[in-house]
Amino acid sequence: MPLIQVKLIEDVFSPEQKGEIIERLTDAMVEIEGESMRSVTWVTIEEVSSGDWGIGGNALTTEDVKALQAGVA
Repeated sequence: MPLIQVKLIEDVFSPEQKGEIIERLTDAMVEIEGESMRSVTWVTIEEVSSGDWGIGGNALTTEDVKALQAGVA
């Protein structure tokens, strides 16, 4: 039974977007493993506090990710 774990920085994605993430990841896994596995394919989303996620030695904040989404370098 597959378990897909997703970590996101808090307050970046809306509940609707998180639902879409769950749906699409489940669909992708079912495409590989077969429809009979849909009911036992788990997807969890864990939100990490803004600033508690680091990349390249720097803390990443909610505002940083929103700027990336908006295409701001």
